[in-house]
Parts: sequence; C-alpha cells; structure tokens
Amino acid sequence: MSGPEPAVARRPPALRRDARRNRELLTTAAREAFAEQGLDAPLDEIARRAGVGNATLYRHFPNRAALIEAVFRDSLAGTLRAGELARESEDAWAGLTGYLDTVFAGLAADRGTTDLMTTAIQGVSSLEALHVSNRETVDLLLGRARRQGTVRGDVTTEDLLFSLAALGRAVPALAATAPASWRRYLALFLDGLRAGAAGPALPAPPLTPDELGGVLRGLGPTSAR
Repeated sequence: MSGPEPAVARRPPALRRDARRNRELLTTAAREAFAEQGLDAPLDEIARRAGVGNATLYRHFPNRAALIEAVFRDSLAGTLRAGELARESEDAWAGLTGYLDTVFAGLAADRGTTDLMTTAIQGVSSLEALHVSNRETVDLLLGRARRQGTVRGDVTTEDLLFSLAALGRAVPALAATAPASWRRYLALFLDGLRAGAAGPALPAPPLTPDELGGVLRGLGPTSAR
C-alpha cells in the first residue's frame, strides 16, 4: 500500500514546473511581440509564439493588463529608480534632462515601453505607480528649476507631460529610421523650456490634470482601453 504514494506526491511539483515554464514562455513571447508591435499585439499571436494554446494564456493572464504587468514590472521599477535619483540632483535642470534622456532611451528601444510611458492604461498597478512617480518627479524638478531661474516661468507640469507624451509617440519611428535622431528632437524641445526662451504669452491655458488624463487615455492602444 505504501508503494504508490511517492508517485502521487511527486505529481503536483511536476505540474507546477510545467506551469512555470508556460508562464515564462508566455512572458518572453509577449515581451518580443510588444517590443515589435506595441501593446496592441494580438494575444492569439503571443500564445502561438509561446507554443501554447489560448486557454493556457488566459489561465496565467486573465486579461491584457495582467500580461503587461508581468512583462514590464522590472523595467518600470528601473524607471522609478531613475526618477528617484533625478530628484536628488542639486541642479534641477540637469536632473530633469538626465531623467528624460533615460526615459526616452527606453522608448527608442521598445514600442511596448512607448505605449506604457506615453499613454494611460487601466489595470496595470506598477504602471499606475510609475505615472504617479513620474508626475511627482517632473513637478518637483520643474518647480525647483523655476526657482533656480533655469526654466521659463509659464510652463506647467501638464504642459511638460503632454509634450513629452506627444514627442515620445514618435520615438520608435525615429529610432527605426535614424537611431540617434530622437536625441535631436528632445534637445530642441527642452531648449524651448529654458529661461529666456519665452516669447509672447502662450495662446491657450494649460491642460488640467483631468484633461491630461483624458488625452493620454485617447492616445492609448485600443485593445488596452
């Protein structure tokens, strides 16, 4: 009677190993598909790349947001750390431009990262935390730069976040055509923020935080809304 027990006891770990392997295959396939196609990449194609069925994908990731969270959690944590380091800079302009250079380098490397950083996607908790942190970083450094006299006084946090999102959407296409060209356009944009660059009064009021959120949701991948 004691003979079959070891075989029965060994079976669940084997299943868990299979489940871990399938999850790893799915996240690897999703990372590749998102990098190539953005966050609208079809889930059916991701399952096919991973060599599993759709049912297996949904067993591990009940929706697209859960898959996005699993794929990008580590890279989002890295961006959070970059923001924390930027806040420590005594020279606010240097901290802000260095932080944005780091963020845009990530956009140039990966279309999925571009979708994440330049849009609003509901249900991805680490992304929501990053957006909060990103806003706090930009707001803190922009305010400090105003006090240091290095940035024009009529630029708001919403102005900067919207402009960066709009420019960021073009970065993958720029990088695919001329890999370093995004640095030129980021530099041109940032140069327009410097103190002394202001001309006539800006022709319309800045976006409110709620308006900015609506714009970013409108820019987002259709399948992630």
